Amino acid sequence: METGMIISLALYFIVMLGIGLYAYKQSTDDVSGYMLGGRNLSPSVAALSAGASDMSGWLLMGLPGAMYLFGLSKVWIAIGLVLGAWANYFLVAPRLRVYTEKANDSITIPDYFANRFDDNKNILRVISAIVIIVFFTLYTSSGVVAGGKLFENSFNMSYEMGLYITTGVVVIYTLFGGFLAVSLTDFVQGCIMFISLLAVPIATYTMLDQPFMDTLANARYDLLLSSPKDTEIHALNMMDWFAGGSTIAIISAMAWGLGYFGQPHIIVRFMSVRSVKDMPTMRRVGMSWMTLSAIGAVLTGLFGAAFMLENQMPIDDKETIFLVLSELIFHPLIAGFLLAAILAAIMSTISSQLLVCSSSLTEDFYKIYLNRNASQKELVLVGRISVMLVAILAIYLAYDRDSSILDLVSNAWAGFGAAFGPLVLLSLYWKRMNLQGAISGMVVGAATVLFWIYAPITINGQTLSALLYEIVPGFVLSTIAIVVVSLMTAEPKKEITDLFDEVESSL
Repeated sequence: METGMIISLALYFIVMLGIGLYAYKQSTDDVSGYMLGGRNLSPSVAALSAGASDMSGWLLMGLPGAMYLFGLSKVWIAIGLVLGAWANYFLVAPRLRVYTEKANDSITIPDYFANRFDDNKNILRVISAIVIIVFFTLYTSSGVVAGGKLFENSFNMSYEMGLYITTGVVVIYTLFGGFLAVSLTDFVQGCIMFISLLAVPIATYTMLDQPFMDTLANARYDLLLSSPKDTEIHALNMMDWFAGGSTIAIISAMAWGLGYFGQPHIIVRFMSVRSVKDMPTMRRVGMSWMTLSAIGAVLTGLFGAAFMLENQMPIDDKETIFLVLSELIFHPLIAGFLLAAILAAIMSTISSQLLVCSSSLTEDFYKIYLNRNASQKELVLVGRISVMLVAILAIYLAYDRDSSILDLVSNAWAGFGAAFGPLVLLSLYWKRMNLQGAISGMVVGAATVLFWIYAPITINGQTLSALLYEIVPGFVLSTIAIVVVSLMTAEPKKEITDLFDEVESSL
C-alpha cells in the first residue's frame, strides 16, 4: 500500500475516534442523550447523518457497478430513492418529531408504536423490536463483511483483520459517544462521501480522449466485459433509459423509494432534530446531498465504463469501478481519502444499525421486562453493553463469507419498508387507526415479503421476486390490513385520539 494512502486512512480513523471522545465528554448520562442526542441535533447534522446512515456502500459501489453493467436502464432505482427520501422528509419527519416527544418522550420506534396505540401488553412493541433486532443484526453483519473484503482486496490484509478493524473503530465511538457520536461522525462521513462522489466522475470525464456519448454509442463491449453473458446485457444501448426494461421492471426499481417510510435507522434522525421548525432546513440539506450524491454515483459508473473502454481495461468486479478509478487517476494521498469514503459509507451505516439495535434491547426489553425502575445511568450502561453484544454477533456471522446473510440483507429494505412503512404513515395521519390494525399491518407486511421471496412459485420461469420487487405487494397488503382491521374493531380510546388532536394542533 502507498504511504500516502496509509496517511489518509490513519487520519480518517483518528478523526472518527476523536469525535467519539468529544461526544463522550458531552452529556450522555441519560438514555435520551445516549439514544437520541437529547433531541438537540442541528438540521444539517441530522440531515447528513440520515443520508450517510442510509446509503452505505451501495452508493459508492452498488449503484456505480449497476450503471457500469446496465447503463441508464438502472437509473430508475436512484430516481425512486430520491423521490422516496423527499416524501419521507415531507410526510414523516415533522409529525414524527412532534408525536414521539408528546407520546411519553418515545426514544425508539417500537416505543413510539407502544405509546401511540396504548399497547399496555407490549405486543406491538415486542414484535417490532424483534423485527428490528433480527434484521439489523444481519444488516450490520453485511456491513462488517464489506469492510473485511475492502481491507482484504485493497490493503492485502487478512479478511478477519478487516472485520476487526472496521468493527473496532465503529464500536469504540458508538460505545462511548452514543447517538451524538454516531451523528457527528455521520456528518463528517457524509461530507467525505459527497466530495468523493463529485471528484471521481469529474476527474474521470476530463481524462476521456473522445466525446463520452460517442465512446459508449460505438463501444466494443467485448473490451469492457469478459463474460459473454455480460456482453449480451451490455450490448443494449447504455444511454437508453428503457433498454431491456418493462413497465413492471421500472415500477419495481422505483418502488425502492417506498422503503424509506419504514427504515428505523433513518426515521430516528427525524426524532433527534432540535425543533420541528428546523425540518425545512433539514429537508433542503438532506435532499441536496442525496440528489447530487446519486448523480455522482450514476456518472461514476457511466464515465468509468467509457474510461475503461478507451483504455481497454475490463474489470471482473463491476462494483469496484469507484476503487479502480480512484487508484488509477489520483495521487495516493487523495486515493486514500477516496478509499476512506467507502469506509465512511460502510461504517456510518454499521454505527446507526448498532445504535438502533442497542436502543431496542435497552428500551424495549431490558426496561420493560427486567428492570422497569432502572436509573438513567443503568440504561446507558445496558445500551453500551448491547452495542458490544450486537457487534460481537455480527462479527461471528461475518466469519462465514459464503453464508446466505447477504441474500437476506438484500431483502431487509423491503422487509422494513413493508412491515413499518404503512404503519408509520397511517399512525401519523389517521386518527381511527387502532392497535389491532397496527399489529395486523406489521405482520401482514413482513409475511408478504417473506412469502414473495421464498415461495416456490414461478411464472414463465421467473420467481415472484424476479417479476416484481417484494416491497410492492408487501406495502399494499399491509396498508389494506391496517385499514380493514382498524375499521372492523373498536375505535381507539379517547386519550389516544386526544393526543392525536394535540399533535395536529401543534403542527
